[in-house]
Amino acid sequence: MSDGKDVDQDLLAAQWAAALEDEDGGDDAPASAPAGAGGGDDDARLAEEWAKALASEEQTQLKKEKEQGFFAQAAREAKFKDLTEEAKSPRPDSGRRELDFILDIPLDVSAELGRTRLLINELLQLGQGSVIELNKLAGEPLEVYVNGKLVARGEAVVINEKFGVRLTDIISPIERVKQLA
Repeated sequence: MSDGKDVDQDLLAAQWAAALEDEDGGDDAPASAPAGAGGGDDDARLAEEWAKALASEEQTQLKKEKEQGFFAQAAREAKFKDLTEEAKSPRPDSGRRELDFILDIPLDVSAELGRTRLLINELLQLGQGSVIELNKLAGEPLEVYVNGKLVARGEAVVINEKFGVRLTDIISPIERVKQLA
């Protein structure tokens, strides 16, 4: 009996059965039933059916409550370790270990002397000895790009018959973040 509804139905069924027994000195016909309305056997059978139905409903309800109680208890038993303090505590060599996994990632580094725009017709007319005019003046710094993002500026140098770039200006982290937007 979990709520008032079940209690009321049980009470009504008990009262109905008691009324049937007490009626007319043990006669099974209820007082409110009209004469010739089916007799006492039908009323007794109906009362039994009601009592069985109510008992069955009560058992079903109790079974549901037990299942819900089991699931609620199982949910309450789940406990997790608090990892807050462990996450906040400094780890030895934590800075180095955090960088180790990214040290082997390959990057594309390029140095740009300048840029220009050409029509396809102009591109097809280029040949050996042709001169392409760039948008930068002589003496202006080269731009160094890493994966297509500007990270530094510098000047061209020749070392052992190879070109190189001497960095003269590194782009600040704030400017690099602005470039991402």
